[in-house]
Amino acid sequence: MILICFVGYTTQFVRKIEEMEEYPTYMENTFIVGLVSAVIGIIIGILAGIMIRKNISEKKILSAEEEARRIINEAIKNAENKKREALIEAREEILTERNAQEKEIKESRSQLQKQEKRLQHKEENLDNKLEALEKKEESYTRKIDEVEKTQLKATQLVEEQTGALERISGFTADEAKDYLIAKLETEVTHEKAMKIKEIEGRMKDEADTKAKEIISLAITRCAADHVAEVTVSVVPLPNDEMKGRIIGREGRNIRTLETMTGVDLIIDDTPEAITVSCFDPARREIARRALEKLILDGRIHPARIEEMVESAKREVEEIIRSEGERAVFETNVMGLHPELIKLLGRMKYRTSYGQNVLNHSIEVAHLCGLIAAEIGADVPQAKRAGLLHDIGKAIDHEVEGSHVSIGVELAKKYKESNAVIHAIHAHHNDVEPETVIACIVQAADAISAARPGARRENLENYIKRLEILEEVTSSFQGVEKSFAIQAGREVRIIVKPEVVTEDEMVLLARDIAKKIEDEMEYPGQIKVHLLREVKIVEYAK
Repeated sequence: MILICFVGYTTQFVRKIEEMEEYPTYMENTFIVGLVSAVIGIIIGILAGIMIRKNISEKKILSAEEEARRIINEAIKNAENKKREALIEAREEILTERNAQEKEIKESRSQLQKQEKRLQHKEENLDNKLEALEKKEESYTRKIDEVEKTQLKATQLVEEQTGALERISGFTADEAKDYLIAKLETEVTHEKAMKIKEIEGRMKDEADTKAKEIISLAITRCAADHVAEVTVSVVPLPNDEMKGRIIGREGRNIRTLETMTGVDLIIDDTPEAITVSCFDPARREIARRALEKLILDGRIHPARIEEMVESAKREVEEIIRSEGERAVFETNVMGLHPELIKLLGRMKYRTSYGQNVLNHSIEVAHLCGLIAAEIGADVPQAKRAGLLHDIGKAIDHEVEGSHVSIGVELAKKYKESNAVIHAIHAHHNDVEPETVIACIVQAADAISAARPGARRENLENYIKRLEILEEVTSSFQGVEKSFAIQAGREVRIIVKPEVVTEDEMVLLARDIAKKIEDEMEYPGQIKVHLLREVKIVEYAK
């Protein structure tokens, strides 16, 4: 088709050339003819090539179709083979699984059979045990019945025996029980009293021996002189004429001096002497010094008296400060608050039962240090507590309350340690001593106060203390009479023998001593001595 079209176009081209007005030359015609021939040849070659490629393509297509049919056939064969192999493998696996399942089933059946056998065996055992239990239960039931019968017989026998005992003894069961309890209480009281007496005796012997060693050593190493303080001072005069000058016109000089110092001036028949009387040693000292200054100066009138009294007050204040520092230095107690040092100095002009309180406190501090060193306690703390134990007495005439409570408040105010505060609080048993330091202070205070000549009291207070002691001891049931002897350091008590037994005397003595400690104030210790006397009189006829 293409060739035909090409030939047609070529023929038309040649015709066009021939129809041209100008006819080309021969060479030109030759060129054209050659060109056309070449074109025709090329076209023919192309057509031939196309025909050849078409034949080759058809052959390739045919061979490819054959190859494809061959591959398909082979694939079909392979698929069938694999199918057959898969079926065979599946059948083998199914057979294997079936064999395994059958084996497991057989094993399970064998185990079930074994369990059934064991269960049957257990059931047989349980049946046997139940039978045995039933037999035991029947046996126990019979035994319980026998026991109940025996118990009933025993109860009847006990009742019969109790009735027989009541008839024989003359007591009912309750009366006999009360009698036995009373007898047991008596025996327990006796044993308790004997045990207390035995323990107290042993502990007292041991404690006395050790305490005597420690106290004797402390007293020996701390020997002190004691001079009882008095409440009056005597001022010597150069002559009796000075008495009139001291009294002044219409007594104005003596009134001024007594008003400013708070003392009583006793001007009597004693030659060349005036007595200054006051219970406050500090005021008495100020008055004495002022009088001495006035006597030396010779100018005695109210204005001069005021000037001399102020000068004496300043001197006494300086003495108080120096005495406080002396006490601290002498006892080697460091770190005290300056106000506490000043209060210690004020105790130079304070007495207790005629004993100077500052000297007493210094002695107690030394004794506390010696005792603490002997028993291994804290020596500096013991000396500090001993020095401050009576610090409340410095201002007890200015502040309400006992010197113990005042001392505790002062120690707390000036940041003293709890051990020192407790020792101050417990040194007169206002609270129970809970530390070794408190017990040491108690002992040292008692030693210092009990030295011969250390303390004294006036007749009225002495008689009143003895009367109170006899009243306290006579307030107990069973006490017939009581007598305070040995200057109030021992009380002898006669008890009623029909009321107080020998065993009860031990307990009664402890109760009396405890009440004396709680209700009375006294120096040293008081011995409680109980006497029980039974007299039997008979006449031979």
